[in-house]
This record gives sequence, structure tokens and C-alpha cells, in this order.
Amino acid sequence: MNPEAGKLWRAPRWALALLLSLLGMLGPFSIDTYIPAFSGIARSLGASPVEMQQTLSAYLFGFAFMNLFHGALADSFGRRPVVLWGIAAFTLASAGCALSQTIGQLVFFRGLQGLSTGAGIVVSRAVIRDMFPPAQAQKVMSQVTIYFGVAPAIAPIIGGWLFVHAGWHSIFWFLTAVGVALWVANFRLLPETLHVTQRQPFNVRHLMHGYWELCSNPRFLLLALASGIPFNGMFLYVLCAPEFLGTHLGLTPTQFFWFFLLTIAGIMGGSWASGRLAGRIAPKRQIRNGFVIMVLVSLANVAANLTFAAHPSWALLPIAVFGFGWALMVPVVTLLVLDLYPHRRGLASSLQAVIGSTANGIVAGVIAPLVMHSTRALAVSSLLMMSVGLVAWIYMHRRWPEIGRAVSHN
Repeated sequence: MNPEAGKLWRAPRWALALLLSLLGMLGPFSIDTYIPAFSGIARSLGASPVEMQQTLSAYLFGFAFMNLFHGALADSFGRRPVVLWGIAAFTLASAGCALSQTIGQLVFFRGLQGLSTGAGIVVSRAVIRDMFPPAQAQKVMSQVTIYFGVAPAIAPIIGGWLFVHAGWHSIFWFLTAVGVALWVANFRLLPETLHVTQRQPFNVRHLMHGYWELCSNPRFLLLALASGIPFNGMFLYVLCAPEFLGTHLGLTPTQFFWFFLLTIAGIMGGSWASGRLAGRIAPKRQIRNGFVIMVLVSLANVAANLTFAAHPSWALLPIAVFGFGWALMVPVVTLLVLDLYPHRRGLASSLQAVIGSTANGIVAGVIAPLVMHSTRALAVSSLLMMSVGLVAWIYMHRRWPEIGRAVSHN
């Protein structure tokens, strides 16, 4: 924690949480805003569904790759420069997407978007831990997740409206405008939260040593798996939204917002509950409760899809409940990850994001195209991905039972 944290931000804590959530929203906005226009973009550029899916994969793999460096750069040069350069690159890449005339160009600029958007997500986590002790950090992390949840809820509504009234190019011009606004806001408001005494030298040998230190620590890897992989149980449905919502459930692009609205309501509810529980119950108990919810609703979702034909009246609800369970436990796990290496929080945040986003990219590029044509396959795949995180946490709990046991009241 920065020893001068109390002097860096005089405004209310929720205002900093809002600013950081705006940084993190670039990721979901870059995905959810253009999903309703999938079919229109495919027709306009002569692209197949598989080629359109690669616009997601390129973004996610670009996100995963650059996350190897965002945290290390932020630990060396400070939080502000990484954020500002990242937003600037995102803005230019969004303009490139808007000007794309072929599917190859769109995939390329989507990859550039992915390379840049991770800066906000990675650095915002490190900023929270720079500024607040554990219990307060969990509350702020939960507030960030609540505000952050608004973006995916409204993104498909905006994207669907822009697509219908102004064409798919306008969606990326809108993202360009968002980038400009965020750059100005962060340039004026975001403080530098990394104390000069906590900066790490940036060189390849030091960076590789840091990654080796993290990757060779089974506690770090298990916590990263526990937080990052279960997300894909929900994210799989987001990636398959055009097929799941349009083909299987018979919804139009302008009706997609019901799915996102319910899912984000679940995430925001879980985040609110996580913040309320901060400092009241042991972190490991809160994590257990989140996994219990995800396990029960995933089993119910599989059973329902095996028994009934999918229908909007019930098929969206399990995903929302899953989101509640995930959001209940993920702020706690994230803080446990960051506190394993207090002197390398940026690097730890980066590598945690790399693990999660690599899984996202595999799901987008490999798993989603294989299972998107069956609601049963979607439900089973969601359960299996959640189970990876569950197994990681159970092993972690048994091997190092002391982690997450203490309740911090700071």
C-alpha cells in the first residue's frame, strides 16, 4: 500500500471506484457492443460465422499477450502512463475497426484493441491495493464490479440501436469516442498511486525472474485458476450470444439486452453482497459460498436443458444466478492473489489476467464454435469450466488451509 495514499485521493471512495470501473469497462464494451451486429458485419464483409468468431479470438489473444507486460510496465514506470498509453492505442484501434473494409482488416484491428484494453483492467486492480488496506480494498473491488457491470448491460442495447439506425461502422466510431472521453477523464483525474520507493526496475531478466517467481508458486496458479476459469462458464454464453439468443431462443438483436441485463444484474448483486460481507466473514467462507451457488445452478441448468427445449422464460435465469455466485467470490480471490506478492502487485495482476484471458481466447476460438449449436452442449461446457476452478480451490483449501482464514477489519 502507498504510504501517502490518504493524500492522493480526496474525493469519496465511490468516485475512485467509478473511475476505475470506467477503465475496466473497455473490455466488455469492446465485446458486447458489436455482438448484436454480428450478422450484419458478416453480410457486409462476406464473412462466415467462423471468421466472425475469430474477431473475438483475435481480441482475446491480443489481450492475453499484452497482459504479460501491462503490470510489469506499471510496476516500473507508474500506473498513469500505462493507462493513458493503453487508452490512446485502444482509441486508434477502434477507428481502424470502423474503417475496415475486409474481415482480415477487422480481425487485425480487433487484435490491436485486445493488446490495449488490458491496461485499464490490470492497472485498476493494482491501484485499488495501492490505495486501501484489505477489507476496504475488497469493498472498493466490489464497488468497481458493480459499476463495471453497468457497461455490459447497456453495451448491447447501444450496439443494437446503432446497428439498426446507423450501420455497424457506427459501433466502432462510438467506441472511438468512448476512448477519447476516457483518456481525457483519466488524464485529469487519475493520480499516480505507485510510490517511488515501490517501483521495480524494468529489464527482461528482472521481468522473467518475476514471472518465474509467480509461475513456480502453486498457490498463485491455483488462485488464478479459481478466479479466472469459472468466469468462462458464464462468458461462453456471451461469446455464443448470436447463436444462443438468436437461433436457439428466437430473440432479435434488439432483444439481446434481456440476456445481458439479467446476467449483469446477477453480477452486480453478487458484487454488492461481497462488499457487504467484507470484514464480516472469513474470505475462504465467502469463496465457498460463491462456488456452492455456481455448482448448484450449473447442475440445474444441465438438467433443465436435457429435459426441456430451451425457452427465454427460463433459459436466461441460470446464467444470471451463476454470475451472482462468481461475483460473490472473485473480489476475494483477486485480493488473495495480489497479496501473495505485495512488491509485485502489477505483475501478479498481469499474470492473473493472462491466465484468465488465455482461457477466454481458447473458449472463444475453439470451444464456442464446437458447442454453440446445442444448448445442451453449452450447459455441459459451462459446468465443466466452472469445475476447473472448483477443483483448483478445493486443492488450495486442503493444501494451504491457512490462506483466506483470517477476517481483516481494516
